[in-house]
Amino acid sequence: MSAQGTLYIISAPSGAGKSSLISALLKDQPSDMQLSVSHTTRAPRPGETNGKHYHFVSQDEFKGLIEQDNFVEWAEVFGNFYGTSKVVIEETLAQGIDVFLDIDWQGAQQVKNLMPQAVGVFILPPSKTELERRLNGRGQDNKEVIAGRMAQAVSEMSHYNEYEYIIVNDNFATALGDLTAIIRSQRLTQTSQTHTHNDMLKSLLAE
Repeated sequence: MSAQGTLYIISAPSGAGKSSLISALLKDQPSDMQLSVSHTTRAPRPGETNGKHYHFVSQDEFKGLIEQDNFVEWAEVFGNFYGTSKVVIEETLAQGIDVFLDIDWQGAQQVKNLMPQAVGVFILPPSKTELERRLNGRGQDNKEVIAGRMAQAVSEMSHYNEYEYIIVNDNFATALGDLTAIIRSQRLTQTSQTHTHNDMLKSLLAE
């Protein structure tokens, strides 16, 4: 019997490497791990596929889902709505599949209120200097935008103590190993192992 999957909340300031770590973790993993696919009202960008990158819905559809209490967390960002479906997550976890939420600390608080068993992981950069270097290295933003991102990062990082695990992404391979170790340790808990090896345990303990 498969154990219930674990819901992971992964948060980090922009530039800490959160998305890269999640992508690397899921790249070569079996089908018992997946990234949560959010609902959004924004238009698909070139190359984006409905159901794979996002569930694209109209504003009326999204508001209807809010009224039905369908989201574990949702937010409005620059006029577009984004949300994580409670039903989809619960159905996926029930199949023994681990689900990863790539969300900020505010979304994390919403999820924890509804699903306190979720495991929070916060990704930190090794220093402000390195974080700024990474943001500059993207070559996507001007100095004013980067200054704003740095100020926002400090605010975001102040919430690190709301998470069960902290990973410092100084060396990418080490950070990926740390994230993998967290997943592994969760699967070795007594509760998880009891579900997975229920028949074996019954046999071992039979008189």
